[in-house]
Amino acid sequence: MKKRLKKIWKWLDDRGGLSDLMKPLTTHLVPPESKWNYVWGSATLFCLILQVITGITLGFLYQPSADVAYQSLVYIENQAFLGSFIRGLHNWGASAMILLMGIHMIRVYINAAYKYPREMSWITGVFLMAFTIIMAFTGQLLRWDNNGVWSAVVAAEQIGRIPWIGHWLAYFVLGGETIGGETLNRFFALHVFLFPALLFLFVVYHLYLVFKNGISEPPKIGRVVDPKTYRDWYEKMLSKKGVPFFPNAIWRDAVFSAFVLIIIVGLAWFVGATPLTSKPDLASVHANPKPDWYFTWIFALYALMPRQLESYVMFFGPLIAGVFLFSIPFMSNRGERSPLRRPWAVAGIVFVILSIGSLWYVGTKEPWSPRFNAKPLSKYATVPDPSTKVQKGIDLFNTAGCIYCHRIGNHGGIRGPELTDVENRLTRKQMIIRIVNGGNNMPAYGGSLKKEELDEIVSFLIAKDKK
Repeated sequence: MKKRLKKIWKWLDDRGGLSDLMKPLTTHLVPPESKWNYVWGSATLFCLILQVITGITLGFLYQPSADVAYQSLVYIENQAFLGSFIRGLHNWGASAMILLMGIHMIRVYINAAYKYPREMSWITGVFLMAFTIIMAFTGQLLRWDNNGVWSAVVAAEQIGRIPWIGHWLAYFVLGGETIGGETLNRFFALHVFLFPALLFLFVVYHLYLVFKNGISEPPKIGRVVDPKTYRDWYEKMLSKKGVPFFPNAIWRDAVFSAFVLIIIVGLAWFVGATPLTSKPDLASVHANPKPDWYFTWIFALYALMPRQLESYVMFFGPLIAGVFLFSIPFMSNRGERSPLRRPWAVAGIVFVILSIGSLWYVGTKEPWSPRFNAKPLSKYATVPDPSTKVQKGIDLFNTAGCIYCHRIGNHGGIRGPELTDVENRLTRKQMIIRIVNGGNNMPAYGGSLKKEELDEIVSFLIAKDKK
């Protein structure tokens, strides 16, 4: 049996050149100090492979038709064998890929690994990051639930406000003037065909550049990059101290990727994918779309900025960010690589992380969005021994939608001011004026509430000991 297998391998190797395919891995030398800090890129590639496998698996059951797409996902989630688990793998694999790619880009920037001769590695990496973000965005709509569809509507509305070209871009994104079956088909084509193809083309070229120019050595204070001498120095360093990528370095990539897989499997099994909301309903006025966590900070940014600035930020923000990222290796392709000698680079990364983290935190709280799922107040908070008028005020606080935006105790929304002890801040007359005339982000209720209803709500608000 052993001889037969050896003979088969010899035939395959002779005709197919399998050894030649593996040769670059076994002969490629890497700097000996390339330790655990170099595993982020390979882990990102592993997540891409996982996305392809799980995406193909889901594709066997998913139906990209506006009439049945939602039902097919419900079937996958609730009835198909391991459907919920595979969908969870795909969901958390996307999250892991974006997170690991971000860490990989930060590591490359902090260590100035974009300097000569690896400028093209950085540029292809920026393209890969953009393609990955687009893949994540298009994947959200393919759920074809209320959240995914309305997220696309909001995105198209924002894109449509870009000066000069916004209308055409929004038309392209939606596949028409409004969202519909054409939108789903367009997003499906982008998510399954176009951008995966671009990803793999750029990944192959990105890996080729790694083999061509080598892995950047860990930075060291005083060891500067000089394009005139760097290649000769690097080749001599590898010939003296370099170690084979396989097996000396690849085992770390394999161990870390296995660790990432264990985490993704655990999350997919115990937490599952993002829950499906209801079927898409474009007539719903209570839709409150929430982007996936990696887009939450952008969601918060546009929600917090003045509306008159949104169109300009929508156009110039990505443009400036893209130009800056692409220009980094051209602005500084030589000199010091050590972070200790590049404090402004470190400060910039810290600023970006803190800014995105802060916006993400605010976005998870959504202080600008009504909470339409807030529980009726009477079940959780009331006034001890309320009068009939106060009890009617509590009921109106729920049915008039006040609970969606205002908090009483620990319940309700946070879009508007907390009203637990509002009687200590406003008089009865001031409360009536606010409710009747409205205010920032608050509609005027003067035309929708009867005089006695207004009196009942205010009686509840001025009551003591609201919980």
